[in-house]
Amino acid sequence: MSAWIHMIPLEQAQGPLAAAYEKVKTPHGTVDNVMKAHSLRPHTMEGHVALYRSVLHNPDNTLPFWFLEVVASYVSMLNRCDYSLTHHFANARRLMADAPRAQAVWDALQQKQPQKVFEGKELALLVYAGKLTTGVADMVKADIDALHAAGCDDGQILEVNQVCAYFNYSNRLLNGLGVTTQGDVIGYYKETGQ
Repeated sequence: MSAWIHMIPLEQAQGPLAAAYEKVKTPHGTVDNVMKAHSLRPHTMEGHVALYRSVLHNPDNTLPFWFLEVVASYVSMLNRCDYSLTHHFANARRLMADAPRAQAVWDALQQKQPQKVFEGKELALLVYAGKLTTGVADMVKADIDALHAAGCDDGQILEVNQVCAYFNYSNRLLNGLGVTTQGDVIGYYKETGQ
C-alpha cells in the first residue's frame, strides 16, 4: 500500500483525472504518489503541481536549483517527511554532482548544523527556512534583516520562503495521508551520465 487513502492508478484514470495525470507526469513519464494522493479530487492536484513547479523548477528563480533542493530537503528533515526527503535530496545530490560534498551537506543537515558546510547567504537562508518551519509564530522582522545583512535580496528571500512554505504544505499532505515512495521513480533529475 502506498497511501492510507485510495489512489486511482494511472491506467484507471478517466476524464478530468486522466487529463490531470497527463499534466503532472515527471520527466521520467511517470506520476509520483504525491500527485496520485490527489486522485479523488484532481482539482487540488492542479494547484499543487503549479506551486511545485514555480518554486523549484522555474528558470526565473535566481538561486541555484541545487540549493533550492537543499532547502526542500532541510524543511523535510525538520518535518520528518521521508517521502519528500527521499526525492529532494536525491535531486540535490544529482545537481551538486559532487558525492563528498553531498554527503557533508546531508550530515550537517541531519545534525541541524548547516553552519558546518554553509556560510554567508546560503547559511542565512537555511537558518531562516529552519525557523520558518519549526517556529513560524516566532518570526520577526529581524529574521529578514539578518538575511539582508548576509547579502540576500528580497527576491531570493521570497524564493526560499516559497520553497519552505510549499514543503510545509507538501510534507503535511504526505505524512497526513501516509504516502510512500513505493512505485515512484526517485527524484526529478536523472543520475549523472544517464
